[in-house]
Amino acid sequence: MASAALELMGFFLGLLGMLGTLVATVLPYWQISAHIGSNIVTAVANMRGLWMECVYQSTGAFQCETYNSMLALSSDLQASRALMVISIVLSVLAIAIAALGMQCTLCLEGAGAAKSRVAGASGGLFLAAGFLSLIPVSWTTHEVVQTFYRPDLPSSMKFELGECLYVGLASSLITMLGGGMLSASCCDEQDGLRGRRPGGGYPYPAGVSVPGAGARTTSQTYHNPALHAGGAANAASRGQAMVRSSSHDSQSTARDVQGAKKPAAAGYDITGYV
Repeated sequence: MASAALELMGFFLGLLGMLGTLVATVLPYWQISAHIGSNIVTAVANMRGLWMECVYQSTGAFQCETYNSMLALSSDLQASRALMVISIVLSVLAIAIAALGMQCTLCLEGAGAAKSRVAGASGGLFLAAGFLSLIPVSWTTHEVVQTFYRPDLPSSMKFELGECLYVGLASSLITMLGGGMLSASCCDEQDGLRGRRPGGGYPYPAGVSVPGAGARTTSQTYHNPALHAGGAANAASRGQAMVRSSSHDSQSTARDVQGAKKPAAAGYDITGYV
């Protein structure tokens, strides 16, 4: 039960991390123009992302322009694009595989140890996706900080850390945490208990043996003493009636009645467990 809860928590953390990585990849808030020194005019703010560069004016106008040529971009920007896209693809695959390997799903119900391995594979994919998204976020953060403290660079060309860097960093860590939980739940669960639902059969719960299982049954007959007494009284009354009706052979009839075989008493057949 604890491993199932750990799997669900890891799955939802991985899903949350994938959504955060997607948001950080699409939005252009990776680098924001710094208003320091002589650059104190805040009427215009420049923002850069992986796919576009935007300008925000104090009048409320917001204009974005995508990069015209991919080959004309710097190598680190191209690598950041590729790593973020690969991270999202791995996260989607991890979500699909986790849906097959978790205990709360009916997929691969009778696979046994294979279901556990599938859950562990999804955790590994989440770990890889989080690590891949962490690389461009960390590299861009390092580049922005190094550029900001360069004394020979004018203030108008300096940038600060954007919101997408914080979102990407948190998303990568959450994704890796979710993958670690899925992998841990796979290791904690015994292989024999994975892939099938617990239960000892209705109406008995798991771990409780069915009473009387494997026991030998016998049949016993119970004789009621009251029926024996009633049978003897009826035989005596019938004998007296026969004596009154037959005066000639009363003695022989009485002897025959007394020596007659008593009727078998009724009984109850009781069948039970021994």
